[in-house]
Amino acid sequence: MPWWLMSGAASCKMTTSPPDVTSTVSWRELQGEATARLAAAGVDRPAVDARWIAQEASGLEGAEALLGWDEPATVRGVAAFDAMVARRVGGEPLQYVLGRWGFRTLDLLVDRRVLIPRPETEHVVGLALAELDLLASRRAGSPLLAVDLGTGSGAIGLSIAAERSGTSVWATDISADALAVASANIAGLGLAGTRVRLAEGSWFAALPPELVGSVDLIVSNPPYVAPGDPLPREVADWEPAGALISGPTGLEALGIVVDHAPHWLRRPGVVVVELAPDQAEAVADAARSVGFTDVRVELDLTGRPRAVVARIDE
Repeated sequence: MPWWLMSGAASCKMTTSPPDVTSTVSWRELQGEATARLAAAGVDRPAVDARWIAQEASGLEGAEALLGWDEPATVRGVAAFDAMVARRVGGEPLQYVLGRWGFRTLDLLVDRRVLIPRPETEHVVGLALAELDLLASRRAGSPLLAVDLGTGSGAIGLSIAAERSGTSVWATDISADALAVASANIAGLGLAGTRVRLAEGSWFAALPPELVGSVDLIVSNPPYVAPGDPLPREVADWEPAGALISGPTGLEALGIVVDHAPHWLRRPGVVVVELAPDQAEAVADAARSVGFTDVRVELDLTGRPRAVVARIDE
């Protein structure tokens, strides 16, 4: 039994104390102990991760944390804290340990059924929103329709719905498990969630045929890793392989999205895809070959090619 639970555990055995009885250790002390454990396990940024875990277990954030960090932790909170630290020591990504992660304006449920939302994808959403704004100016204020292919947690599609009230979204995924996560995140979206529809299936096959020619924007962060490509251990060991590995070249899913997009887009229309830096020129060439006339490669915040934005007008 962890040292910080000894007193609290004994108290629980001897009395009928409520489940939130306090222990004999503060959240600050717990964070310090966790930092040492995480550092010994070789975790990057152990103090940062320990702080995240302490905040999640305590429920203290911002000014609340400043006021309550030296208060005794509850026995229930300590148990949750210790379990999360053990998971992180075991190599599980922090986002899965916490069970949620921030993405643009959203606080998303995330677990091993879906990829962890990343800053690169936040930038891709920003590109998609800018394209929607341009389309809205040409549509004279009429409602827009966006499709998020391979939605995973729903990060892209739900961000579009949350940040653009005039846009409806279809979000697809071949994984029923991923759609269950996306559905839970829609439930937390409020009124904007009523403009999001989920569909299970492989890429465009998930969409109803009546959407052909009526989609304004297609956006996707598809699998773009080839077998044998080097991946960080946390990614390779924990994140769903089906959302990472595309096929022998890594370009297979990107090819499907780009090749079939003109059939589904109304004119003018746009496709935005996230990709690996070394894939950008090949995907841009593929977009031009199927009729996209305004194709550009966009860089991420580190200056590397991260997305292709392709417009079609005729």
